[in-house]
Formats: sequence, structure tokens, C-alpha cells
Amino acid sequence: MKLLLTLTNMKSPIFNEQKVHTVLATPGQSEKAQEISFTDMKSIGNGSFGVVYQATMVANKEVVAIKKVLQDKRFKNRELQIMRSIEHQNIVSLKYFFYSSGEKKDEVYLNLVLEFMPDTVYRVCRHYSRHSQTIPLLHSKLYAYQMFRSLAFLHSRGICHRDIKPQNLLLNPETGVLKLCDFGSAKHLQRGEPNVSYICSRYYRAPELIFGATHYTCQIDIWSAGCVVAELLLGKPLFPGDTGVDQLVEIIKVLGTPTREQISEMNPDYTEFKFPQIPGVPWQKVFRPRTPSEAINLITRLLIYRPQQRVSPLEACSHQFFDELRAESTRLSSGQPLPLLFNFSQAGMA
Repeated sequence: MKLLLTLTNMKSPIFNEQKVHTVLATPGQSEKAQEISFTDMKSIGNGSFGVVYQATMVANKEVVAIKKVLQDKRFKNRELQIMRSIEHQNIVSLKYFFYSSGEKKDEVYLNLVLEFMPDTVYRVCRHYSRHSQTIPLLHSKLYAYQMFRSLAFLHSRGICHRDIKPQNLLLNPETGVLKLCDFGSAKHLQRGEPNVSYICSRYYRAPELIFGATHYTCQIDIWSAGCVVAELLLGKPLFPGDTGVDQLVEIIKVLGTPTREQISEMNPDYTEFKFPQIPGVPWQKVFRPRTPSEAINLITRLLIYRPQQRVSPLEACSHQFFDELRAESTRLSSGQPLPLLFNFSQAGMA
């Protein structure tokens, strides 16, 4: 992919908060580059991937997020390729992308101009937790349902997100809309092609990954999604392991020790079977006393050792736990109607 030249000096750090920055950028769903201008820059997040800024587009005053990542010129950026190929109401949209130079010679950064969302499921969970409360059940249903819709869309295209967690579920609390973000770990999974097992944030890592599986499926996302649903209900992570090994211990304390058959299905190449025999805990004892039975039933269909026994995202969407969302009388706590939830397309039914 050719390097697009910027129209201003975009050396790192590229952004001055008050300055108007004009660059030559390519729209997410097009090939024709165009000038865009933005201002009011401020850093809103950073990590091993790079930095995320909030900015305002000069043309229409739209607030956007700009994710800046160091680009290895030897490879095409998988995140960019995937984001350009997808468009869904529950996935954050790629508006533009452009390249900028860094301080070092030949250092190139990819900048993704993304739809901005003001909050995350993670921050909302922490807010309620600090007040010794859990997210209202209707909100938990609303957020979980939209998460599964985004996964139904991705999985129908063979794309595995590989990092489902509350931090990557963006929210607009006023409208109730949720959008999945951060496709830095996402990949088109090909049958028979190995993949790295050290993927996904620890608390949400599927057991087959902990067992070192390299021929896993999109079902690793379903496990992660199950952990998110459980966290919405509990107000805290279900499996808070301190290390990779401890993560497996946390899972075993709830699900019990996996059988040889279950381990074989998670990773046929795993030969170490030296685990203490620990019985599982009834799910009713894991959650609060007033947790609805249909919520627990959904969890039992998501958090299963055998990957192929986990429900699909579409099956999760049709689960009775979400029946309240299907009632015409259901409203947000503000009295506003729910966001669009059932406008499924034929392509992938997502």
C-alpha cells in the first residue's frame, strides 16, 4: 500500500492541541484520497499498540478518535484491512486513514480516524462497582445483545476479534448504543492454518488458548463474551487470574477440572494431564441470589470447555435472556426508546 503524503509536517508527536491539522487521507470505504482537517487534539488513551487521540473535524464539527500505531513497512496492516472490509451498526466505523512520519528515520505511523464514542462498558462497570452496585439488568441485556450482534456479523465473515473485553465495548450511554472497537488482534481464521495462542486479554482468555491451542476457532470470542456477560451481572471479573496459569486455576474453581476428552477437544496436542480433581460449582452459587435464571442459563451455554458446544452469536441473540428487549413497551431509564436491535440483514443475518 502506497504511503500517502501529509500536507503538514506530521512528525511525532504529531498533534498540537490548538492547531488545525490538514492531511491527505483516504476514506475507510473508498480509494480516493482527500484533504481533511481536524483540531482540538487531546490524548485519551495509550498502550502497547500506540496512542488514541480525540479530535474535532473542522468541516462538520464531528468529534472523532484517531488511533496512531507504528507501521511495519514490511507488512500490510491487518487491522486496517479488516476495518476497511466491514461496516455494521455495532462496530465502530473507520472514517479515514492516513500515514505520518515519526521522529526517527523511516519511522511511519498509521493513523485510523474512527467514530468517537464517549464511554466504555469497562468504565460503566467500574462506576457502579465503586458505588457497590451492579449495572441495571436492562442495560446488561442491551449491552450484551449488541455485543453478540457484532460478533454474529464478524463470525459470518470468518473474522475472529480475539480481544473481546469490556474496554473494547464502546458506549453512548444516552442512546444505549454499543459498538465493538480495537481490531488490532483480529484475524480471518482459515481452517488448518495455525494461529498464535498467546492472544486475548487474560481475564477473558478461552481455556483452549491457555492450553496452547493454535488451531482454535471463532468460539474463543464466545468464551470472552460469556466472561463479559458474567461481569455485567457480577459487577467484577468472573475469572481474575494473576498469571496465565492462575487464569486456568480460576476457571477450574468454577467449572471444575476438565476431563481428558474436554482437554483433547480444546487442544489435541496437549499431553499433560496432571490436574487435581476439583468439582465444579453450581452456577447459581456463583451469582447473586436474585440473578434471573435465564441469565444463568445463557452463561451455561457460553462458558463451556468444549468450544463447539458453545452457542453461536446468533443463538445467543435469540436467547430468552433478551426477551425484554423484544417487548415494544421497553424503554431506556431516560424514557427514550431502545436503539435499533432487530434490523438484521440477509448477509450473515447480522
